[in-house]
Amino acid sequence: MTIFKRDEVEDVRHPAGETGESQAEQRGAAERPSRREVRRMEQSGEVTVIGGGAKLEGTIVSAGSLRVDGQVKGQIQADGDVMLSSGSRVEADVTAASVSVAGSLRGTVTVTGRAELKSGGRVEGNISSASLVVEEGAIFDGQSTMQRKGQPTPGERSSGEQRKEVSVP
Repeated sequence: MTIFKRDEVEDVRHPAGETGESQAEQRGAAERPSRREVRRMEQSGEVTVIGGGAKLEGTIVSAGSLRVDGQVKGQIQADGDVMLSSGSRVEADVTAASVSVAGSLRGTVTVTGRAELKSGGRVEGNISSASLVVEEGAIFDGQSTMQRKGQPTPGERSSGEQRKEVSVP
């Protein structure tokens, strides 16, 4: 199921009244994913959307990508990308190919690719990823473990391996 088409996402914003849209409609447009994020999600195939008014509790499993605009409590497992929009409130452990957080996330994040915290986004918990991007204005309260693609996550390490933690002053 494709939610977005390329021609539906525009970067152009007009002041209220010029296009007939209310300020609330324009704020909703500002929460839309960027063209780059939409392209990445479209390439991965199926996109599941949890709308702004939705409150879900339990385990969410997606064979493709997942976009959360509402509230989730539990676990999120996606084969594709997970995008948490600015209105999202998530208390869950997230496992995915990559994650983009513009809302609020409390839990552990484990991704094989990129973890991105957008300006205004907040993560309270640990992140394990191949790369981590924290934009100015984002809040990250936790520990980050960097993994190379294909490298086992900390929970998958063999019992003989040692992990060295380094603290930065």
